[in-house]
Amino acid sequence: MEAHPHFSREEINSTVWEVPEKYTRLKQIGTGAYGSVCSAINEKTKEKVAIKKLHRPFQSEIFAKRAYRELRLLKHMKHENVIGLLDVFTPASSLDEIQDFYLVMPYMFTDLSKVRGHLSEDKVQFLVYQMLCGLRDLKPGNLAVNQDCELKILDFGLARSTDAEMTGYVVTRWYRAPEVILNWMHYTQTGKTIVAVTYFYLLDIWSVGCIMAEMINGKTLFKGKDCIFSSAFHWT
Repeated sequence: MEAHPHFSREEINSTVWEVPEKYTRLKQIGTGAYGSVCSAINEKTKEKVAIKKLHRPFQSEIFAKRAYRELRLLKHMKHENVIGLLDVFTPASSLDEIQDFYLVMPYMFTDLSKVRGHLSEDKVQFLVYQMLCGLRDLKPGNLAVNQDCELKILDFGLARSTDAEMTGYVVTRWYRAPEVILNWMHYTQTGKTIVAVTYFYLLDIWSVGCIMAEMINGKTLFKGKDCIFSSAFHWT
Protein backbone atom coordinates (compact mmCIF):
# COMPACT_ATOMS: atom_id res chain seq x y z
CA MET A 1 0.00 0.00 0.00
CA GLU A 2 1.34 3.41 -0.97
CA ALA A 3 1.30 6.37 1.39
CA HIS A 4 -1.23 9.13 0.86
CA PRO A 5 0.02 12.30 -0.88
CA HIS A 6 2.19 14.44 1.42
CA PHE A 7 2.59 11.49 3.81
CA SER A 8 5.61 9.21 4.11
CA ARG A 9 5.33 5.54 5.05
CA GLU A 10 7.90 3.39 6.85
CA GLU A 11 8.03 0.35 9.09
CA ILE A 12 9.64 0.75 12.51
CA ASN A 13 10.01 -2.34 14.72
CA SER A 14 7.19 -4.16 12.89
CA THR A 15 4.83 -1.16 13.16
CA VAL A 16 3.86 0.81 10.04
CA TRP A 17 3.99 4.58 10.48
CA GLU A 18 2.33 7.01 8.05
CA VAL A 19 3.15 10.59 8.94
CA PRO A 20 3.20 13.96 7.14
CA GLU A 21 6.38 14.49 5.16
CA LYS A 22 7.42 17.36 7.43
CA TYR A 23 8.15 14.81 10.19
CA THR A 24 11.46 13.05 9.52
CA ARG A 25 14.06 10.87 11.27
CA LEU A 26 11.55 8.77 13.19
CA LYS A 27 13.02 6.65 16.00
CA GLN A 28 11.00 4.51 18.39
CA ILE A 29 11.44 5.56 22.01
CA GLY A 30 8.53 3.80 23.73
CA THR A 31 5.84 1.18 23.26
CA GLY A 32 3.00 -0.38 25.20
CA ALA A 33 -0.29 -2.24 24.94
CA TYR A 34 -2.18 0.75 23.56
CA GLY A 35 0.37 2.84 21.72
CA SER A 36 3.90 3.39 20.43
CA VAL A 37 5.96 6.57 20.53
CA CYS A 38 8.63 7.80 18.12
CA SER A 39 10.83 10.85 18.29
CA ALA A 40 10.96 12.91 15.09
CA ILE A 41 12.09 16.22 13.66
CA ASN A 42 9.57 18.78 12.42
CA GLU A 43 11.44 20.04 9.34
CA LYS A 44 9.36 23.22 9.20
CA THR A 45 10.16 24.34 12.75
CA LYS A 46 13.36 22.26 13.26
CA GLU A 47 11.94 21.15 16.62
CA LYS A 48 12.27 17.63 18.00
CA VAL A 49 8.86 16.16 18.82
CA ALA A 50 7.32 12.94 20.12
CA ILE A 51 4.69 11.24 17.94
CA LYS A 52 2.34 8.70 19.52
CA LYS A 53 0.51 6.19 17.35
CA LEU A 54 -2.48 4.63 19.07
CA HIS A 55 -2.80 0.89 18.36
CA ARG A 56 -6.19 -0.05 16.91
CA PRO A 57 -8.03 2.85 18.60
CA PHE A 58 -11.39 1.83 17.09
CA GLN A 59 -11.10 -1.91 17.65
CA SER A 60 -13.75 -1.78 20.39
CA GLU A 61 -15.89 0.72 22.24
CA ILE A 62 -13.50 0.61 25.21
CA PHE A 63 -10.48 1.34 22.99
CA ALA A 64 -12.34 4.16 21.24
CA LYS A 65 -13.34 5.78 24.54
CA ARG A 66 -9.77 5.54 25.82
CA ALA A 67 -8.41 7.16 22.66
CA TYR A 68 -11.07 9.89 22.76
CA ARG A 69 -10.29 10.60 26.42
CA GLU A 70 -6.57 10.88 25.68
CA LEU A 71 -7.15 13.27 22.79
CA ARG A 72 -9.64 15.40 24.67
CA LEU A 73 -7.43 15.72 27.75
CA LEU A 74 -4.35 16.67 25.75
CA LYS A 75 -6.29 19.18 23.68
CA HIS A 76 -7.87 21.04 26.59
CA MET A 77 -5.24 20.90 29.32
CA LYS A 78 -3.05 23.98 29.44
CA HIS A 79 -0.54 23.60 32.26
CA GLU A 80 3.21 24.06 32.29
CA ASN A 81 3.66 20.72 34.06
CA VAL A 82 1.36 18.66 31.84
CA ILE A 83 2.42 17.55 28.37
CA GLY A 84 0.66 19.50 25.62
CA LEU A 85 -0.68 18.59 22.17
CA LEU A 86 1.09 20.13 19.18
CA ASP A 87 -0.72 18.33 16.37
CA VAL A 88 -3.07 15.44 15.61
CA PHE A 89 -3.42 13.74 12.23
CA THR A 90 -4.54 10.64 10.37
CA PRO A 91 -3.41 9.38 6.96
CA ALA A 92 -7.03 8.52 6.10
CA SER A 93 -8.70 10.67 3.45
CA SER A 94 -12.24 10.24 4.85
CA LEU A 95 -13.99 9.37 8.11
CA ASP A 96 -14.93 5.93 6.80
CA GLU A 97 -11.25 5.08 6.19
CA ILE A 98 -9.89 6.07 9.61
CA GLN A 99 -8.05 3.17 11.23
CA ASP A 100 -5.22 4.97 13.02
CA PHE A 101 -4.46 8.44 14.27
CA TYR A 102 -1.38 10.08 15.70
CA LEU A 103 -0.73 12.61 18.48
CA VAL A 104 2.25 14.98 18.31
CA MET A 105 3.65 16.30 21.59
CA PRO A 106 6.79 18.10 22.79
CA TYR A 107 9.82 15.83 23.05
CA MET A 108 11.20 15.37 26.55
CA PHE A 109 14.75 14.16 27.13
CA THR A 110 14.03 11.32 29.59
CA ASP A 111 11.76 10.23 32.44
CA LEU A 112 12.35 9.94 36.18
CA SER A 113 12.58 6.14 36.11
CA LYS A 114 15.90 6.51 34.26
CA VAL A 115 17.54 9.19 36.46
CA ARG A 116 16.59 8.08 39.97
CA GLY A 117 19.44 8.11 42.45
CA HIS A 118 21.49 10.52 40.32
CA LEU A 119 19.85 13.82 41.27
CA SER A 120 21.05 16.54 43.63
CA GLU A 121 18.87 17.58 46.57
CA ASP A 122 18.02 20.86 44.83
CA LYS A 123 16.83 19.04 41.70
CA VAL A 124 14.75 16.59 43.74
CA GLN A 125 13.04 19.52 45.49
CA PHE A 126 12.38 21.27 42.18
CA LEU A 127 10.96 18.12 40.56
CA VAL A 128 8.72 17.34 43.55
CA TYR A 129 7.38 20.90 43.43
CA GLN A 130 6.48 20.44 39.76
CA MET A 131 4.79 17.10 40.50
CA LEU A 132 2.65 18.79 43.14
CA CYS A 133 1.65 21.43 40.59
CA GLY A 134 0.37 18.78 38.18
CA LEU A 135 -0.63 15.59 40.02
CA ARG A 136 -2.70 12.60 38.76
CA ASP A 137 -1.67 8.97 38.03
CA LEU A 138 1.89 9.59 39.12
CA LYS A 139 4.75 7.15 38.57
CA PRO A 140 8.32 7.80 37.36
CA GLY A 141 7.63 6.51 33.84
CA ASN A 142 4.85 9.09 33.46
CA LEU A 143 7.06 12.01 34.48
CA ALA A 144 9.20 13.36 31.65
CA VAL A 145 12.16 15.64 32.25
CA ASN A 146 14.24 17.80 29.92
CA GLN A 147 17.84 18.98 30.22
CA ASP A 148 16.73 22.06 32.21
CA CYS A 149 15.11 19.88 34.89
CA GLU A 150 11.64 20.92 33.73
CA LEU A 151 9.03 18.23 34.39
CA LYS A 152 5.83 17.35 32.55
CA ILE A 153 3.20 14.71 33.31
CA LEU A 154 2.46 12.58 30.26
CA ASP A 155 1.12 9.28 28.93
CA PHE A 156 -2.19 8.95 30.84
CA GLY A 157 -1.64 5.20 30.89
CA LEU A 158 -1.53 4.62 27.12
CA ALA A 159 2.14 3.70 26.66
CA ARG A 160 5.18 2.69 28.67
CA SER A 161 8.92 2.55 28.12
CA THR A 162 10.19 0.06 25.53
CA ASP A 163 12.47 -1.63 28.07
CA ALA A 164 9.78 -1.96 30.77
CA GLU A 165 9.84 -5.44 32.30
CA MET A 166 6.59 -5.11 34.26
CA THR A 167 3.07 -4.48 33.02
CA GLY A 168 1.70 -0.98 33.49
CA TYR A 169 -0.71 -2.33 36.13
CA VAL A 170 2.08 -3.74 38.28
CA VAL A 171 4.35 -0.72 37.96
CA THR A 172 1.59 1.71 38.86
CA ARG A 173 0.72 -0.33 41.95
CA TRP A 174 4.05 0.51 43.55
CA TYR A 175 2.93 4.13 43.80
CA ARG A 176 -0.67 3.53 44.86
CA ALA A 177 -1.86 4.60 48.28
CA PRO A 178 -3.23 1.83 50.56
CA GLU A 179 -6.74 3.26 50.09
CA VAL A 180 -6.54 2.59 46.35
CA ILE A 181 -5.20 -0.95 46.78
CA LEU A 182 -8.00 -1.70 49.25
CA ASN A 183 -10.52 -0.03 46.92
CA TRP A 184 -11.90 2.52 49.37
CA MET A 185 -15.26 3.91 48.29
CA HIS A 186 -14.08 7.50 48.83
CA TYR A 187 -11.55 7.12 46.03
CA THR A 188 -13.79 5.37 43.52
CA GLN A 189 -16.37 8.14 43.91
CA THR A 190 -13.88 10.95 43.35
CA GLY A 191 -15.57 14.15 42.27
CA LYS A 192 -19.01 13.28 43.66
CA THR A 193 -18.48 14.77 47.13
CA ILE A 194 -16.15 17.23 48.80
CA VAL A 195 -14.74 14.43 50.97
CA ALA A 196 -14.02 12.33 47.90
CA VAL A 197 -12.21 15.19 46.18
CA THR A 198 -10.06 15.64 49.29
CA TYR A 199 -9.12 11.94 49.20
CA PHE A 200 -8.30 12.27 45.50
CA TYR A 201 -5.54 14.78 46.20
CA LEU A 202 -4.29 12.99 49.31
CA LEU A 203 -3.79 9.79 47.32
CA ASP A 204 -1.68 11.62 44.76
CA ILE A 205 0.39 13.09 47.60
CA TRP A 206 1.21 9.48 48.60
CA SER A 207 2.49 8.85 45.07
CA VAL A 208 4.65 11.99 45.21
CA GLY A 209 6.21 10.80 48.47
CA CYS A 210 7.01 7.37 46.99
CA ILE A 211 8.59 8.93 43.90
CA MET A 212 10.62 11.43 45.95
CA ALA A 213 12.05 8.56 48.04
CA GLU A 214 12.89 6.67 44.85
CA MET A 215 14.71 9.67 43.36
CA ILE A 216 16.83 9.98 46.51
CA ASN A 217 17.51 6.29 47.19
CA GLY A 218 17.68 5.06 43.60
CA LYS A 219 15.24 2.19 44.19
CA THR A 220 11.50 1.64 44.52
CA LEU A 221 10.18 2.31 48.04
CA PHE A 222 7.25 -0.17 48.12
CA LYS A 223 7.98 -2.84 45.53
CA GLY A 224 5.56 -5.78 45.54
CA LYS A 225 4.69 -8.42 42.96
CA ASP A 226 0.96 -8.19 43.71
CA CYS A 227 -1.57 -6.26 45.80
CA ILE A 228 -1.02 -8.43 48.90
CA PHE A 229 2.75 -7.89 48.91
CA SER A 230 2.34 -4.17 48.20
CA SER A 231 -0.12 -3.81 51.07
CA ALA A 232 2.23 -5.69 53.41
CA PHE A 233 5.06 -3.28 52.57
CA HIS A 234 2.79 -0.33 53.34
CA TRP A 235 1.96 -1.57 56.83
CA THR A 236 5.40 -2.82 57.94
